[in-house]
Amino acid sequence: MSLVQTFKNIWTIEELRKRILVTLLLVLVYRLGCYVVLPGISPSDIDALASFTNKSGLMQLLDMFSGGAFSQASIFALGIMPYITASIVVQLCGMILPSFQKMQREGESGRQKLNQYTRYLTVLILVMQAPAYLFNLQMQVNSAANAQAMSFGVWTVIYLTIILAAGSMFIMWLGERITDRGIGNGISFIILVGIIARLPGALFYEFTSRLPGTTGSQGGLVMFIVEIILLFAVTVGAVLLVQGTRKVPVQYAKRIVGNRQYGGARQYIPLKVNAAGVMPIIFAQAIMFIPMTLAGFRGGDSGFLHAFTDINSFWYNCVFFLLIVAFTYFYTAITVRPTDMAENLKRNNGFIPGVKPGKKTAEYLDAIMSRITLPGSIFLGIVAILPAFARFFGISQNFAQFFGGTSLLILVGVVLDTLQQVESHLMMHHYDGLMKDGKIKGRTTGQAY
Repeated sequence: MSLVQTFKNIWTIEELRKRILVTLLLVLVYRLGCYVVLPGISPSDIDALASFTNKSGLMQLLDMFSGGAFSQASIFALGIMPYITASIVVQLCGMILPSFQKMQREGESGRQKLNQYTRYLTVLILVMQAPAYLFNLQMQVNSAANAQAMSFGVWTVIYLTIILAAGSMFIMWLGERITDRGIGNGISFIILVGIIARLPGALFYEFTSRLPGTTGSQGGLVMFIVEIILLFAVTVGAVLLVQGTRKVPVQYAKRIVGNRQYGGARQYIPLKVNAAGVMPIIFAQAIMFIPMTLAGFRGGDSGFLHAFTDINSFWYNCVFFLLIVAFTYFYTAITVRPTDMAENLKRNNGFIPGVKPGKKTAEYLDAIMSRITLPGSIFLGIVAILPAFARFFGISQNFAQFFGGTSLLILVGVVLDTLQQVESHLMMHHYDGLMKDGKIKGRTTGQAY
């Protein structure tokens, strides 16, 4: 009954109701665009591409993030990932290049410049990725026995590249409109929709494959129920990973100005167990694409390279896990800066009880981050390779992708952020939140992925 009342409260708030409706409308536009096929592509061509995508783990991953548009040869086939790649590059430049660091400190004007550079870089990435996608489409169609031969001319590649680039830029525009007029972070929400769009089909396929009498059926419906319970447990673990924090107590010195007293209260610095978010997985996947690409050029004959073309193999997941642990430490070190935190505390007359301000405080915070990053990085690595374990125990490739990896972490983080915004609207209008005890905590990093 309380859930029904919560939905009534949400619908009662006019601003929140409008934002939800705008979000649903823009998501509907995005989903319809995923089924608008590129000019000159026949149904047999789409079947050939879809067949290849279902067999290849890498292509299946790309298809998931595009909401199925990749295998549909849609105008949205490249999805939002080129913009995410450009955003990551700009973030890294902001950590390394002084000119980008200066723009970050300029406030709104600097943020607009960085957004402009991100869009320019997105277009550049699209111009490179679109022809590669078209050549891959041509190769897969020509290798399929039931499809007619396909050959793209120069002008065909040019105008199809323009269409693919325009489609991805339109998705970016939809994401910005969701952020401004809808609910949640628009770019993250579009990625979420693309991931969830694959869930019903994967769930139905897994259910039917477990039915008695089905070819290759193992375990029956009992095994399917066990899979659902395990998926729930993994999701709970991902929520704990996203929200886990170590609170460091901070005391502020008392100041008396006139008849008023300022400071003197005890607060906390929340140090996240997983301060790097999904960035280590993204970096590690980018590195793992290199041997896959080399194996593709050499035909996959090399035993060493062939071991890294299968995302379910032991060596692929072992190296993938180690890279995630290493990149977690690397990204945490360049994003969480104990020296700056210690300086800010000292500037605001704050101190950690029992620790001297300045250098000692920085060393204390650095030691805490090192301790909590180790279990966080290991748990993040385990979550990333869980789909391979799920596949090992007989779960279908489509459904196994939801047992971990980038998709699960993005799904959990975006849902928590969106629910947090809904709860803030409810609390602002003096309604109860979504939960009876406690508040929903979303990500505090401000990442859009």
